[in-house]
Amino acid sequence: MQFHDAAATRAALPLDRLVAALREQFASGCMVPARHVHRLDRPDAPPAASGLTSLLMPAWTARHYGVKVVNVAPGNAALGLPAVHGVYALFDAATGVPLALIDGDELTARRTVAASALAAAYLARADAQHLLVVGAGRLARLLPAAYRVVRPIARVTVWARRPEAAAALAAHWRAEGCDAEAAADLDAAVAAADIVSCATLAATPLVRGRCLRAGSHLDLIGGFTPEMREADDEAFAGAAIHVDTEEALQKSGDLLGPLARGVFAAADVRGTLAALVRGEAPGRRTPQERTVFKSVGSALEDLAAAVLVAGVGARPG
Repeated sequence: MQFHDAAATRAALPLDRLVAALREQFASGCMVPARHVHRLDRPDAPPAASGLTSLLMPAWTARHYGVKVVNVAPGNAALGLPAVHGVYALFDAATGVPLALIDGDELTARRTVAASALAAAYLARADAQHLLVVGAGRLARLLPAAYRVVRPIARVTVWARRPEAAAALAAHWRAEGCDAEAAADLDAAVAAADIVSCATLAATPLVRGRCLRAGSHLDLIGGFTPEMREADDEAFAGAAIHVDTEEALQKSGDLLGPLARGVFAAADVRGTLAALVRGEAPGRRTPQERTVFKSVGSALEDLAAAVLVAGVGARPG
């Protein structure tokens, strides 16, 4: 069995190859049961150590079977730790033989931003150059590189609740040769951007729809439970809405709230990422259309990334 730590996983998942692998997997499909979600409450623990959510995400093809275990602890920020930790186990689907054990944090981060980039290939304007990143964590750091795979990103702005975190991330990108700056005013930054990508654990909306410009693309990554929201109702009103999977309509607070209030109906959602890739759902229709992509993550993405890491994908599954 192979073992891939964070560095090896990172090296095996260049974002251009990963976007292509996700496109191929969404086109061919695989079996993806509903994820298992478990809440591990610790009443006797201090607030920073309580509220762990554990997600089990299986998927398989005729050839490969994989399961990711992800633990999310929002209180980890107070401990100086990342909020998300995980591991991925890949098996031969016919024999059950273990093939690889892969760092789940790196795999999750890279497949998540790659999925957003893949969606943007269909939804963002072809000439989109200005990216606003909302958040300053692990996912946020990877977003400019992911978006540059599919769009000519020339300028990046970042906003975070902690201004010092945004400033440090902008400095990191500048050191990599990117035109990047931190924003103090989120509304103004949203109004100036071609693409707004949110990667936070926010429980209340950060992006206000009235600030989004015509022709913009809004990418909502962070909210994966009914209690989490990154954008207000107005962000969805009149927009062309797409999701990574249909599960988003049951899991995402960003969608459940506006749905309940009649801002849009489930039938208004144009399609999933698989439907976009297969040509079963329309992408952007006009330059002035405002688009929204909401993702909650799919085990299909994990499996595609794991097969790429392990280098065992020579035959179609």
